[in-house]
Amino acid sequence: MDEILEILTNDARITPEEIAKLTGKSVDAIKKAIKQYEKEGVIVKYKTLINKDLVKDANSFVRALIEVSVAPQKDVGFEYLAERIYSFPEVTSCYLVSGTYDLLVIVEGENIQTVANFIASKLSPMENVRGTTTHFLLKKYKEDGHILKKAAQGKRLNISY
Repeated sequence: MDEILEILTNDARITPEEIAKLTGKSVDAIKKAIKQYEKEGVIVKYKTLINKDLVKDANSFVRALIEVSVAPQKDVGFEYLAERIYSFPEVTSCYLVSGTYDLLVIVEGENIQTVANFIASKLSPMENVRGTTTHFLLKKYKEDGHILKKAAQGKRLNISY
């Protein structure tokens, strides 16, 4: 991957001036490259990684990873069905994967019942969806290469007999 993209992946708030210092390129060349990446869709969005477990209001949502087995359609393969699935507002991510299922769909809802209703009323009944397996996310330790909250060190439970 291009060094500009690597730097932005690690810190989207870094300025073109700072990138220029790190790469030895001119500020204008950096700005031009970033603008071109945005235009081509290489850079889709700048994102902040938030540890939602530490935000008091954010605990009111549930995230589920859903394995979806589908029957690919003639002439469009998985594309048409994946597009229909990722168009739902509950779906935050959708991936075509290899293995025992075809799509990995990440869904967020206000509670377990909301996610269950999405699966039962919208996802499972879709034509060409053969089956789903749902895994509710209980706790995140690391996301996008970043440890979200370090465990307290040296704190072990006392054992008494």
